[in-house]
Amino acid sequence: MAAKAIGPVRRTFAPWDDPAAPPFIEFRNVTKRFGDFVAVDNLSLTIYEREFFALLGPSGCGKTTLMRMVAGFEEPTEGEVLLDGQDLAGVPPYRRPTNMMFQSYALFPHMTIEANIAFGLKQDRMPKAEINARVEEMLTLVKLTPFAKRKPHQLSGGQKQRVALARSLARKPKVLLLDEPLGALDKKLREETQFELVDLQQELGLTFLIVTHDQEEAMTVADRVAIMDHGRIMQVATPAEVYEQPNSRYVADFIGDINLIEGRIVDRAGGRVWLDCGEAGGMIEVEQAMEAATGDDAWFAIRPEKISLSLEAPAAPSVNCITGEVWDIGYLGDVSIYHVRLPDGTTMKSTVTNRTRLVERQITWDDRVWLTWPRDAGVVLTR
Repeated sequence: MAAKAIGPVRRTFAPWDDPAAPPFIEFRNVTKRFGDFVAVDNLSLTIYEREFFALLGPSGCGKTTLMRMVAGFEEPTEGEVLLDGQDLAGVPPYRRPTNMMFQSYALFPHMTIEANIAFGLKQDRMPKAEINARVEEMLTLVKLTPFAKRKPHQLSGGQKQRVALARSLARKPKVLLLDEPLGALDKKLREETQFELVDLQQELGLTFLIVTHDQEEAMTVADRVAIMDHGRIMQVATPAEVYEQPNSRYVADFIGDINLIEGRIVDRAGGRVWLDCGEAGGMIEVEQAMEAATGDDAWFAIRPEKISLSLEAPAAPSVNCITGEVWDIGYLGDVSIYHVRLPDGTTMKSTVTNRTRLVERQITWDDRVWLTWPRDAGVVLTR
């Protein structure tokens, strides 16, 4: 049987846009303290059934603490955590309809693969025939049937990751918690496994909550991403919205690569904003409706791939044109990143796709170049 495409499902799945959709996991004004340290600070968040949700942020931002509160390994100091309408306060981990896959995989080295998968089912005193059927189902799901009799040390890193995933899914939890699940894999295998996780989540129809500090991982697998900092949610949105419409300099700078130019709002009208960025950028015009007032300080944020690079000055542009000198070039194979030094010492980056085989660079070190971009290429940020 041919695999069923998940595109139509992912394109239309957006319960967060439906005011009538009930939340599946809900954090209500949750605070978690460890002594004097505040790990989670008065945080509220809703996650929906069948959603693949990512908690993204640097080490120590509180994302793992949030996940552990869902699992039952930590209790909130203040506030409530609800799952499917039930307050989880006082419910022990083994009574919650959740399961966690750890970064270390935590496989039993003396057990075979099938015994590792069956372990939790035996603890639940499931009948032997049902255990055997479930183990076979999980092995088929993660494509490890030929390896059932092997032990963990006889498997590759990617295969161990699949065993840990199968064991986590064997008890059919309502929510699968993934704590940096791909961190031990090499880059290529990690990228392949990300898409496999997405396909698996859609096939099973479960709610997945993943904790990661890897931006690309979060952007690839998640329906929505929550960016965290110091125990607070900075922005919750789809990957595209977080990347293209960050709500702050922190989010813009944390997700992907960004150019940030400081300026002052000199005018706004008709859904457009004009910034005076002085020697760094001159006058910048942005297609954006916003509430900021004339005279307010602001920052213009634009991704390197949105900027065009040219050796020739455009025909008399009055806005969105900066000139500078090529200071550095990074060749990454598929793209080249140009670092351009502006007259005031600011450096801007422009990413150019290498569409042909590179023999000689058309633009090289010390060249004087012009950077240009359309009005809708960047955003104005006031915080």
